[in-house]
Amino acid sequence: MARRFRSSSWLRDHGLLLVLLGIFVATLAAMVVTGAAVASDEQVQHGGEPISPLAYLATPDFAEATFENWESEFLQMASYVLLTAYLFQRGSAESKDPDSEEPVDEDPRHARVTAATPWPVRRGGMVLKLYEHSLLIFFSVLFLLSMALHAIGGAGAYNEEQLQHGGEPVSVLGYLGTSQFWFESMQNWQSEFLAVAAIVWASIWLRERGSPESKPVSAPHSQTG
Repeated sequence: MARRFRSSSWLRDHGLLLVLLGIFVATLAAMVVTGAAVASDEQVQHGGEPISPLAYLATPDFAEATFENWESEFLQMASYVLLTAYLFQRGSAESKDPDSEEPVDEDPRHARVTAATPWPVRRGGMVLKLYEHSLLIFFSVLFLLSMALHAIGGAGAYNEEQLQHGGEPVSVLGYLGTSQFWFESMQNWQSEFLAVAAIVWASIWLRERGSPESKPVSAPHSQTG
């Protein structure tokens, strides 16, 4: 009974992450299956053979489609982490209160150190300096890595199309200079920033009871954070 309780408690404590990862795996699998179907149709139209979902995973089309989207998501998160550290939106649940001190602004060097204090805070120095910005660094690295993989996959897909139409292939660096690469990026970037702006604004006026992304239902519109 105790073991079952601990298991259910662990699932409750990590349910949000587990469900999000489950949805991610399911939608990625659906993307692979449907992407393989689209690629197969194109192959047949050009006199080729259809490809399996497994073979599709090794194609430039898959890399381009996947990392093109990841790139914009991680850019969104990195930008959000950075901008919310310095900018305010009065009344938004997504903003710090511009009129009061926030716990997230406290200098960890003045914090009371206990056994539960993260090791970088106890260590101090450059380790702490990096840890202070580790969330931004994490998403920035993922953004740059995804952008590089998007460029590699996109160059492969671009070159395949160029060769089919008698054009010249380009290098990965050359692909970065094409309007195709930046069109693929910008069509995703603009939607990410629109979505963030929408929740920043909507959380001023609208509510979702029980969600940490919302203010309390009875809170005035001017309440921030």
